Amino acid sequence: MTGTASPPATEAARPAPAGPHHRPGLARWRDFSLIPVIFVLGVIGFIVSPAFLTRDNLVGVIQQSTELGLLVLGEALILISGRMDLSLESTIGLAPVLALWLVMPAHGSRFAGLELLPTWTAIPLCLAVGAAVGATNGFLILALRVNGFIATLGMLTMLRGLQVGISEGRSLVDVPDSFAYLGRADWLGVPAAVWICLALFALGGAALGYFRHGRALYAIGGNPEAARAAGIRVDRITWIVLAIGGVLAAFAGILYTGHYGAVSAGQGNGWIFQVFAAAVIGGIGLKGGRGTLFGALTGVLTLQLVINVMTLGGVPPLWTQFLNGMIIIVALVVSRYTSGEKQD
Repeated sequence: MTGTASPPATEAARPAPAGPHHRPGLARWRDFSLIPVIFVLGVIGFIVSPAFLTRDNLVGVIQQSTELGLLVLGEALILISGRMDLSLESTIGLAPVLALWLVMPAHGSRFAGLELLPTWTAIPLCLAVGAAVGATNGFLILALRVNGFIATLGMLTMLRGLQVGISEGRSLVDVPDSFAYLGRADWLGVPAAVWICLALFALGGAALGYFRHGRALYAIGGNPEAARAAGIRVDRITWIVLAIGGVLAAFAGILYTGHYGAVSAGQGNGWIFQVFAAAVIGGIGLKGGRGTLFGALTGVLTLQLVINVMTLGGVPPLWTQFLNGMIIIVALVVSRYTSGEKQD
């Protein structure tokens, strides 16, 4: 009896009911759907300003994409597993502030730290804070069965308040060189942050495509009950993914801090809108079980190019939030009618 029950459960746990030949072809085309858009944006950018195609501008766009890209990478993994985490935008600010607070000197600088640990521990501490935030979200969602949207929204607000309280609403400018290195260094003439971001996206894509636990995310996001029936440890894997999302957000905070040489008082504020905009236009399904990290990466680049073209064209940055919201709505409508799935 066990032998007859297992195949249907396994089939149900798979991320797509379509045949083995049809879906990969469709997914492959969808992965590249934003490439023509990126090309068109490049042409428009050149028309708007010849400075668009200069090396400094393009490198700047790519480096600015790295911090947002790591947030999108974390959110994409969480969305594929059928969950969401709004607190990532606060983690990118709180994790660096809390880590620096523990290591910076108590006297002699603008920001008074606790000086409890040596300076070299700042990066591990920052990543540990991100992991702790993600693990706490997992506890609320999986152990206490709290609504994930409300839980992470509350966490977003709480962490933002904690960041403001610790920093007293001021930017931290006396950042140790060891903490800022990755955000400001160049490797082979390209910002180190770009190489790191590409490596993490490649690692994540390989995990989703070739490793058992990575492929399990699609099964969990598509049908968690069927995934459990197939022997997948749904709660444990989801918990780990939420922690990884927090670590990636904290790492984005490290790169952002090094890039600009300080932790701004509002670091990450409002970024969650850009994160969801990039994820949605990149083909990540909000209902779980759908999307690729390559698509998410092209979503990040598309969004940053749109902002860059607007800036070169003289459009005030105050319109950026309106544009992000419009992009989300258009992407949702397009996704609704191309996939044929209802978005409850």
